[in-house]
Amino acid sequence: MFGLLNVNKPPGLTSRDVVNRVQWLLRQSGGKTKVGHAGTLDPIASGVLVLCLGPATRLIERVQQMEKRYVGTFRLGCTSPSDDIEIEPTPLDNPPIPTLDQIEAALPAFTGRIEQVPPCYSAVKIAGKKSYERVRRGETVELAARPVHIYGVEIVRYEYPELQLAIRCGSGTYIRSLGRDLAAALGTSAVMSDLVRTAIGPFSIADAMRGSSIEIETVHQHLHSPLDALPLLPRRPLTDEDEKLLRNGMPIDGPLDSPESAGVNQHGALVALLAPKQGKLWPSRVFVAG
Repeated sequence: MFGLLNVNKPPGLTSRDVVNRVQWLLRQSGGKTKVGHAGTLDPIASGVLVLCLGPATRLIERVQQMEKRYVGTFRLGCTSPSDDIEIEPTPLDNPPIPTLDQIEAALPAFTGRIEQVPPCYSAVKIAGKKSYERVRRGETVELAARPVHIYGVEIVRYEYPELQLAIRCGSGTYIRSLGRDLAAALGTSAVMSDLVRTAIGPFSIADAMRGSSIEIETVHQHLHSPLDALPLLPRRPLTDEDEKLLRNGMPIDGPLDSPESAGVNQHGALVALLAPKQGKLWPSRVFVAG
């Protein structure tokens, strides 16, 4: 199998649980297809989880770099070491109650390129160990701020203490941290109580298959072309001879007007990523075994 699956992960399952389910089904049907996911969702979160199957696992980074959309719900006036409800939140004593106008006025500071400290209960690695593993062993963890890009934040609903936001962001953004930092700017604290990833690039929750009922038949029915991971790349049609050369690591003739393109054979299948060099198109990554 060579393609992508857009899965609506239900709450309560880890991203790895979904990957394991698909791998198990493929093995039961006699296959040994490699499966990976393009962006972890926490167990309490739900929504779009893109799985990459077979050679498409080499496109995971491409999917990870796509814009992501979330709807996050936050409970103001309380705090938690995990910045969400995974650990029982602790209420603050007499916290301020921000107005809608105050929240709207604070949002512009959290758009564009910002510096963000990940939650200590996260998979960020410190000297080869995940941060949450160190914290659970009783270690004190201090994570450095890192740049992330927030394309937009809008208020969906506000009924204190609950605030719901629609967020468009780039790779590496922690929505828990965004809620925590927004609350701090308002003089209070917050924990994330719910999170739904509604889209990754062209993969939307409206088109996703239900993660709670994955079967081998639905895997086949919902398999996307790997080209969906490359929506902005120009397509280069390949002849049989082109395909043979590329599969053997050799260059082909073709237009050199793009820094990268996708070589597609006569059946519409992705064969290779192509880059111009020395007047030829060279394969930078080949997806069909030679």
